[in-house]
Amino acid sequence: MNAPDAFDAIVLGAGAAGMMCAATAGARGLRVLLIDHAPEPGRKILISGGGRCNFTNLHTAPDRYLSANAHFAKSALRRYTPHDFLALVERYGIAWHEKTLGQLFCDGSARQIVAMLSEECTAASVTMLLGSPVSAIDHADGLYRVTVDGRTWSAPSMVLATGGPSIPKLGATGFAYDVARQFGLSVVQPRPALVPLTLGAEDALFQSLSGVSAQVEVSCNKTSFREAALFTHRGLSGPAMLQISSYWQHRTAIAVNFLPDVEAEWLLNQKRLQPRTTLRRALTSALPVRLAEVLTDRMAEEARSLGAELGNVSDKSLRAAQAHLTAWTFTPNGTEGFAKAEVTAGGVATRDLSSQTMMATRVPGLYVIGEAVDVTGWLGGYNFQWAWASGWAAGQALTKA
Repeated sequence: MNAPDAFDAIVLGAGAAGMMCAATAGARGLRVLLIDHAPEPGRKILISGGGRCNFTNLHTAPDRYLSANAHFAKSALRRYTPHDFLALVERYGIAWHEKTLGQLFCDGSARQIVAMLSEECTAASVTMLLGSPVSAIDHADGLYRVTVDGRTWSAPSMVLATGGPSIPKLGATGFAYDVARQFGLSVVQPRPALVPLTLGAEDALFQSLSGVSAQVEVSCNKTSFREAALFTHRGLSGPAMLQISSYWQHRTAIAVNFLPDVEAEWLLNQKRLQPRTTLRRALTSALPVRLAEVLTDRMAEEARSLGAELGNVSDKSLRAAQAHLTAWTFTPNGTEGFAKAEVTAGGVATRDLSSQTMMATRVPGLYVIGEAVDVTGWLGGYNFQWAWASGWAAGQALTKA
């Protein structure tokens, strides 16, 4: 074996968090080696936001992240904010726009963000080693040794920034968890997050709505989101459903309000104003026609009177119908898994990490950042902001050998 080549820090994973960490540490004068098995950096960045990269969210706050420790993300998010990253974007002349709900996108391409981070790494004299997997990692005499293609590199610090197993077609794996366990760190059970939900045979009626979307409010336990839902041939997707999927537990129900904008007794008012109209026709004024038809047919199976003109339906039945439409329950039978999940929930346990530095509290020199950590943001740029903030925090904490 060749003699180890020495660096101040080795960063594993050239994604959002890894590149931010490497560039930050390199700019402080540290000699940094950035390693990734992929042939190019930032592969998840390139496909994000429909290819335009939803690179942050102006409304970033700790309560928009899931973690076993709700307070863990506070320190990093407070010290590196969306405006800090936006200043970097603007320094590179990258045009951007706010799409909705504080979500910031590139006007052009996600490649601009990858190019920016790559240039930051180059300016900070970061050494990149791409296109070959790590074959071995060990730690002795205060040094981490990483072997790639038969050559071993060493440093007193090592950063795990390889993310989670979501989107395996891009090469994503649970590598970070294996390394964390190797060094005695705990891992919160990883699961798909921001992922479409699947429905069982009892909801087969809704498969006919594949491609139909509507603005809804979806709730699970005490959490709710008001965004678009999309019906698919397998179940439920769209921003609202991706958001709630992160909070959903297997075999529990979610409640969907299909009429989030109508008044409390809307159907009774429709009855008074248009007694000759039907429930189906009334609903088509508030919902896509196909969705209105399916909802009406399902309710008419339970109460035949709902197929009649509203003037012939009792007030009690109309109140019950509206209550049903504003809290329609689905019990998903699963999700579309890591293959379709935008991120991974769970990961390396925060109780084993410093929220200030991202270093393992019982393993000096070992850091974990980004999606590999048990911190998962909402849809809409929050996970990128966690990548930037946690990468920056570790990059600031790394020290020279």
